Amino acid sequence: MALIDWSKITLTDPPQMPREVLRELKKGIDGTFREFSRGYGEAIENFFHPLLMFLKWFQDLLIETPWPLILVILGALSWWGSRSWKMVVGTVVAFLFIGWLDMWEDTMATLAIVSVATLLCIAIGIPIGILMARSDRVQAMILPVLDIMQTIPSFVYLIPVVMLLGIGKVPGLLAVMIYAVPPIVRLTNLGIRLVDKEVLEAADAFGSSYWQKLFQVQIPLALPNIFAGVNQTIMMALSMVVIAAMIGVPGLGVPVLRAVSNQYLALGVMNGLAIVAIAIIFDRVSQAFGKRLQKHREGEHGA
Repeated sequence: MALIDWSKITLTDPPQMPREVLRELKKGIDGTFREFSRGYGEAIENFFHPLLMFLKWFQDLLIETPWPLILVILGALSWWGSRSWKMVVGTVVAFLFIGWLDMWEDTMATLAIVSVATLLCIAIGIPIGILMARSDRVQAMILPVLDIMQTIPSFVYLIPVVMLLGIGKVPGLLAVMIYAVPPIVRLTNLGIRLVDKEVLEAADAFGSSYWQKLFQVQIPLALPNIFAGVNQTIMMALSMVVIAAMIGVPGLGVPVLRAVSNQYLALGVMNGLAIVAIAIIFDRVSQAFGKRLQKHREGEHGA
């Protein structure tokens, strides 16, 4: 069977695959994936079951923890990252305002999914970035995958995730991770590659092993870039909140979707601004921590 329908080629229509062939191709792809889902879907769900249990536990923990204690923890984390009382006050005031507008529970659910997604992205992304920095061949193989992950519309990769795992928190978490992990991988790779070769030669001269150079020289010097990647990962995870809500992830994205469906302007604006406030807090704190870390490293290097 011909792969091009020559009879339909005109100056305005490019060469096309015959409709019958295209239809069979689509049916074949869909059928193969459905068979894979039926055969291995349950095993994949069982594999991710511990992650689902942890996510549920962490979300319930945040929701059931007294709000004053949550504010103290958030303020302490803000101070630890930024060393700024203005940032601490801004964080506390923002979360008090969120609670005042009856968005506390949804905000805690959003914090749970974003926190778990960010931690998993760090745990997966940093080793991959290190591996890319070690080998040009690995970098050449992984970069196209990262390009696809960052450019493909998020709705597209929701389809196979939902087909395999259904609707729920774990599919949403995986969708968030797919979208959010590329920055930490790219910037870890970049940070390690930017380490001065003279520093590495000095480490070799002192007889350092590969692992000693990695953990005592390369990673410490690459930390500003790595934390920039963490910052971008958090921002991208937060930007997926609304889309993840479409497949059953609780949080601030659910009221936004409800507002879009029913044209509730106030509901959508308030929950959208809550997401913005969380994003600004995370961004400022992580940036301040990265700058403080860079100054500390420069001071050590200068000494």
